[in-house]
Amino acid sequence: MKQCLVIDSSQIIRRVVRHILSEMHFEIFEARDGKEALERCRDRMPDAILLDWNLQSISGIEFLSALRKAEGGNEPKVLFCTTENDVVRIKEALRAGANEYIMKPFDRDILESKFSTVGLV
Repeated sequence: MKQCLVIDSSQIIRRVVRHILSEMHFEIFEARDGKEALERCRDRMPDAILLDWNLQSISGIEFLSALRKAEGGNEPKVLFCTTENDVVRIKEALRAGANEYIMKPFDRDILESKFSTVGLV
């Protein structure tokens, strides 16, 4: 079973994503902020990471930069899932190593499509 780390400060978003990804047969782990997420990745590198831009402690882009420098950090498929819709931000995320970008709000069809695009389903 593939594993996905969901990083979002919103419990509601984490709950919605957990429900959708569980139905897609993913094992889900959660983190409320970037520091907690890095610790989880050190313990167990997931197959996929759904990442919000606006996090406590360190931003999503800072998390992504640290992740990609970590041992095994190039392996997870990282999908930014955020309200940040500025083209400059999207390009920054992709240059930093994000594999895909999802705008909030989203639904199951969008998640499935983006996960399929990066080869996760």
